[in-house]
Amino acid sequence: MRIFVGDDWAEDHHDVHVMNDDGVKLASRRLPEGVDGIRGFHELVGMHIDEPGEVIVGIETDRGLWVTALAAAGYQVYAINPLSASRYRERHNVAGAKSDAGDAKMLADLVRTDRHNHRQIAGDTPEAEAIRIIARGHQNLIWARTRHTNMLRSALREYYPAALEAFDDLADRDCLAVVAKAATPGEGARLTLGQIEAVLKHGGRQRNLRRRALEIQPVLRAAQLGASSAVTAAFAATTRAEVGIIAELNRQISQLETVLTETFGQHPDADIYLSMPGFGFVLGARVLGEFGDDPNRYASSKSRRNYAGTSPLTVASGKKATVKARFVRNRRLYDPLDQAAFCSMISSPGCRQFYDQRRAVGDMHHQALRALANRLVGILHGCLTHHSLYDEHTAWAHRQPQPNQQHQQAA
Repeated sequence: MRIFVGDDWAEDHHDVHVMNDDGVKLASRRLPEGVDGIRGFHELVGMHIDEPGEVIVGIETDRGLWVTALAAAGYQVYAINPLSASRYRERHNVAGAKSDAGDAKMLADLVRTDRHNHRQIAGDTPEAEAIRIIARGHQNLIWARTRHTNMLRSALREYYPAALEAFDDLADRDCLAVVAKAATPGEGARLTLGQIEAVLKHGGRQRNLRRRALEIQPVLRAAQLGASSAVTAAFAATTRAEVGIIAELNRQISQLETVLTETFGQHPDADIYLSMPGFGFVLGARVLGEFGDDPNRYASSKSRRNYAGTSPLTVASGKKATVKARFVRNRRLYDPLDQAAFCSMISSPGCRQFYDQRRAVGDMHHQALRALANRLVGILHGCLTHHSLYDEHTAWAHRQPQPNQQHQQAA
């Protein structure tokens, strides 16, 4: 006998619905989060089955302490994408009604009838889970820094345009050091070469202090439109706050990157990822963290490519068929793959030739880059499957013209 359990989770409770193979309700209950809740879950399902493998659970998340506890108990746990759950709800209820208890029943029904269209949570190792957590935290800090530099840029444009002219990268140590010292146009214009050199040195620059100071000083002293003194003082206060935040984010990003590099380097698959063209420690860690290391998670290179969002999507109806990019995708996975594809053209002649061939047939830059990333994901899948390092000849030899083909082209 099997039972199907829908688990609609919230921050402090879980609505659980249990049904049998025929869709008949066996039980429903609201359970608290934590140890008491998971104990109640075990007691609830234990009333109807003898083996934990007979319990099939549908829940709209694939991580967290609760999901870990369910998987550790031996239950079959299916992580249902919230968008899929929403569409399934509309399939059975066109009125738009929604409740937590109703969603729990919907999830139980979904895994009872449609679980073959979904996947169980990945059996990743704790090491891969740790890499994913650190890589996402590192990326979150970078995104936060980007938001704050955009805010800083907006403020400087309002009252201190000379600073924007002097510094291209507002998160750079030189910019942060100078703007922290001279947060108003007047303060910037009064800086001497010696003061600028001292500020740059204090900010971490060790070389070319005089040359960089000679570049910065005339820009800060150039004529520019100015705001009133009250407005300038107000902007200066917020600018110093933003500079402090960005400087601290830089420190934390650097520290977390060190931890990420060390943790990733200890994973058994790290050498395979690092052997791929364009992959370094950070990009490799991000890709490994998002792909996971469960050897049974991807049945083929195609399924891995589909999950990555690099493979094309075909939309066909009647006589019309359209091939387009997958815009519903895991951004945390697609972005590092896109960056790795771009970097791969420097070190890999095969990648460079593949990209050039795609451009020659009419692909735009990002189309060709996406096709290259798709190809690299397929190669990565083969390397992980066979536990072998990337080899340039093996990866691209089949795409090279054979001697007789070269002779025919020459003729």
